[in-house]
Amino acid sequence: MDKPFAITLDVGSSLANKTGSWREERPQYVHRLPPCNHACPAGESIQQWLYHAESGDYETAWRELVRDNPLPAVMGRVCYHPCEGACNRGELDETVGIHGVERFLGDEAIRCGWRLSVDAQPSGKRVLVVGAGPSGLSAAYHLTRLGHAVTIRDAGPVAGGMMRFGIPQYRLPRDILDAEVQRILDLGVTLQCDAKVTNIRDAMRDGGFDAAFLAVGAHIGKRAYIPAGEAAHMLDAVTLLRSMEGEERPLLGRRVVVYGGGNTAMDAARTAKRLGATEAIVVYRRTRDRMPAHDVELEEALQEGVLMKWLSTIKRADEGKLVLEKMELDASGFPQPTGELEELEADSLVLALGQEADLSLLDGVPGLVVEDGVVQVDARMMTGHEGIFAGGDMVPAERTVTVGVGHGKQAARNIDAWLRDAEFVRPPQGEPIGLEQLNVWYYSDAPKTVAPQLDAIRRQSSFEEVAQGLDEANALFEARRCLSCGNCFGCDNCYGVCPDNAVLKVDEGDGYAFDFDYCKGCGICVQECPCGAIEMIPEPT
Repeated sequence: MDKPFAITLDVGSSLANKTGSWREERPQYVHRLPPCNHACPAGESIQQWLYHAESGDYETAWRELVRDNPLPAVMGRVCYHPCEGACNRGELDETVGIHGVERFLGDEAIRCGWRLSVDAQPSGKRVLVVGAGPSGLSAAYHLTRLGHAVTIRDAGPVAGGMMRFGIPQYRLPRDILDAEVQRILDLGVTLQCDAKVTNIRDAMRDGGFDAAFLAVGAHIGKRAYIPAGEAAHMLDAVTLLRSMEGEERPLLGRRVVVYGGGNTAMDAARTAKRLGATEAIVVYRRTRDRMPAHDVELEEALQEGVLMKWLSTIKRADEGKLVLEKMELDASGFPQPTGELEELEADSLVLALGQEADLSLLDGVPGLVVEDGVVQVDARMMTGHEGIFAGGDMVPAERTVTVGVGHGKQAARNIDAWLRDAEFVRPPQGEPIGLEQLNVWYYSDAPKTVAPQLDAIRRQSSFEEVAQGLDEANALFEARRCLSCGNCFGCDNCYGVCPDNAVLKVDEGDGYAFDFDYCKGCGICVQECPCGAIEMIPEPT
């Protein structure tokens, strides 16, 4: 790693100075796994790029970041940042604003025009990627940088997948998405839009591809059987959000009801408000604590005036009204009908009941296993058919941009190994380090920077971006709040507190070593290391 590191050495040759007989334990430097890195679905080395960011070396930080994730400006906006949920600093005061720093670095790269290169020698292998969403773009990016020739085919008119057709512009501005997609294409990736793959084996054979990665997004909205009159206006949330990318926006009326409880339901309701709805009401059959939508999505929807109707289900839709039935939760938390009905006026009903991927391109492919609408893959992300890999929305996993990007990277490494008749072996990782293993008395309280937001009135009638980014000063402050959990960052504490001068600097500024001719095993260095990067081990016999 690029951060200051520490090693353990026996230096000196005078037997008279040996202190090994005095010790029962000796210190050693360790590299432990930061919990933020461990929690990141994209597999980012978060602590490493934060280290560069906190020194103000933003380009180096960005280049470290994009080793794993080619879409940092996108991810800094739409990721639900599980890294922050795992951050040890959250138990001290508040979590480090990792996603805010990531967004700052991504935006800085776009502003400064930082480019990427392919340093690997061409492999002579060709890979077909089906789908230009986050997983497909990630796979194409990593495969290209590994030396393979990649072609992306997408059924849509432009790249982005569900990032473009499922995430509203007030969360993800299209110029940001376009810039990061173009940077990937500039590496030499071939993109073919309006090019739906109807049979994957035919496409591979006709195109001379050696392997394929399938990353078809979940673009098909699920339907529920709701008796409806001929004049009832019903549509699914996927269709609504997709239509926002066209020139003609849908007419929903003044009172819009959204049926569902996920993030897509929140997006649909917030979009309805921006299209002029006086009231946008989300009907959900459970309670808030059982809602699949992320808290931040619900809170922002409530701020914008979206109304919630809990413990309700829709029994019938007619022109201008809906018939709802009140529900109650049983002992297991499952909603049960009560027979109590009520009417709710509505000009439109938007169904946000989940999404499915179109898997028709897999028809007739031997060995493939499809269960519950998703393709089964092994640890390599390979399907049951040799050379065909899959990820993103079409495999069993949480459907988020971050998970999709991680799938693309993981699949690319395994495809690369498979094409070279090898096996990708993931480097070993240690156990995540907890707050109790840090010496936090060295850190003063430094509350998390709260990023500004567009005011509520403008949010209800505009598709301007809601969440604003951190400026340089705040991004630098957030990066410096990192505790560097489990890894040496060159603070000199061990060097300064050792009573026996047994800690040596190795290549000035590049880590430390123990001189065991003088170390007496007192353990003060362990007690004074703020980041838990030293441990005591039994003295070798």
